[in-house]
Amino acid sequence: MSPDQYCQQKAAPPGSAAYYAILQAPASRRAGLRALLALQRELLDTAESSSDTPVADAKFAWWRGELDAMAAGAPTHPVSRALAAASAPGAHSDAVTALKQLVDAYDNDFHQGRYFDFDALQHYARSTQGAFAACLARASDPMASSEVIAWARGAGLALALAGVVADVGHAARHGRLYLPVDEMQRFNVTAADIASRRYVDGFVPLMRHQAERARESIQQARASIPPAGRRSQRTLLACLGLAEQRLDEIARADFAVLHQRIDVTPVRMLLRAWRSARFA
Repeated sequence: MSPDQYCQQKAAPPGSAAYYAILQAPASRRAGLRALLALQRELLDTAESSSDTPVADAKFAWWRGELDAMAAGAPTHPVSRALAAASAPGAHSDAVTALKQLVDAYDNDFHQGRYFDFDALQHYARSTQGAFAACLARASDPMASSEVIAWARGAGLALALAGVVADVGHAARHGRLYLPVDEMQRFNVTAADIASRRYVDGFVPLMRHQAERARESIQQARASIPPAGRRSQRTLLACLGLAEQRLDEIARADFAVLHQRIDVTPVRMLLRAWRSARFA
């Protein structure tokens, strides 16, 4: 299996939302985008699969070292080899620094895992998904302006907020909880309710509140993209449309996300990704 095949299998298999989002980018950029998504998936897997703190710390430290090795021209992991081969972030020291900061952000999240209020959640989202979206923007267009990169960070925040809604059950099964604690208290939902998959009376109103906020962030990001990014950032635009589509599907299912993953059919994802990438 080639490094690019590994990355596609890891993060963007055919039929997935990531697959259709990447499909909107020029063919010459897709391998780099797949490699970045695979790196993010590796970091998420480390946070989700490591119950032992020293083991997780060692894995995150290994990734920092691997990124240094990639910068030195000696990558060993399929993901870092794919990043180097695609000339995606990793070829220059500032890009490696950005990716190492991403490792640090997911490492910090592993040690925290709970967020008291929305301000704290926003900080987490900007340092992880916001920073990752900025990397995607640069991989989509190495000449992207600072204005486009700033927009990408906001788009990443919107995607993170949508992910809080979509993945609350999955996160809970891995010991993570991204619903702000003060908002859970306001709606009389406890962490034990989430962990036990109990759909208490306040759960749907709580999730509706999260979904509305995520939807507003998506719409704001879509409306504020700089003209220079409308063509080059089609992958991120597709991600925004797909995230909104999934929120719609979850709302139709009355937010029954604790015991199942709610997805959209591949054909509908393909159409939404294509439209979102072109008609922001």
